[in-house]
Amino acid sequence: MSGFTHFDAEGRAVMVDVSDKTETERTATARGSVLMQPETLKLILDGGVKKGDVLSVARLAGIMGAKRTPDLIPLCHPLALTSVKVDLTCDPGRNAVDITATCKLKGRTGVEMEALTAVSVAALTVYDMCKAVDRGMTITGVQLVHKAGGKSGEWGTAS
Repeated sequence: MSGFTHFDAEGRAVMVDVSDKTETERTATARGSVLMQPETLKLILDGGVKKGDVLSVARLAGIMGAKRTPDLIPLCHPLALTSVKVDLTCDPGRNAVDITATCKLKGRTGVEMEALTAVSVAALTVYDMCKAVDRGMTITGVQLVHKAGGKSGEWGTAS
């Protein structure tokens, strides 16, 4: 089979061969949110969560998650990320913690999965740290919002 596919000529799952692709600067940004009770968000903002500083721990977890993406998602290439940025902001109007992750590298394949994994792991960490007081939290809206680089060029908006 020619082209980029996760299946070989016999129909078996394989990692895509990117050896013929040109190395380019690649970036991807993903977003998501954790919705919660107002009291839970107040605990986060006041530093009252018994497990510690939720936003700092979730930021670190997101960065670590991005770096471990090939261990979590079958057939993802192990990548030498040059930058992972995870931002968490609290929105009292929506009772939400909003998460944005941007991953960068110079390579032959994109970093969309790494950005999505960073957001997902950060959101799961917020949930884990706060579940004792709010098991009804919802992780929502995890999506790619921007990518640049590679043959397909730029997609989405990072605003």
